[in-house]
Amino acid sequence: MANPDTSSCKQPPGVVAPVVDSHKCEGKEDCVRVCPYDVFTVRKLSSDERGALPFFVRLKVAVHGGKQAFVTKPDQCHSCGLCVAACPESAIRLARI
Repeated sequence: MANPDTSSCKQPPGVVAPVVDSHKCEGKEDCVRVCPYDVFTVRKLSSDERGALPFFVRLKVAVHGGKQAFVTKPDQCHSCGLCVAACPESAIRLARI
C-alpha cells in the first residue's frame, strides 16, 4: 500500500493485535487491503483447520473459496482500527496483547 493514512493509529506496535473470528471470516481480503502495516494474510484453510470448524461454518467457508484471514504479524499492529471498519462480516476485533 503506497502512502497509507496512519493518522487514526492509536498505539505503538505491540500493545494490541487484531483477532479474527474464524466463524465469521469469509476471506474477502478487505483487511489486507486497508492495513498499512501488512498484519494480515488471507489463505486457504488446511484440512485440519477446516475440520476444527463447526459443520455450518465449514459449509460457509467452502462457499467462499475455503479462505480466511490470519493475523501473521500481530506485533506490527498500531491499533488504527481500519481492519475492523473494513471487514464486511464484522469478524475482526482489536485486543490487548
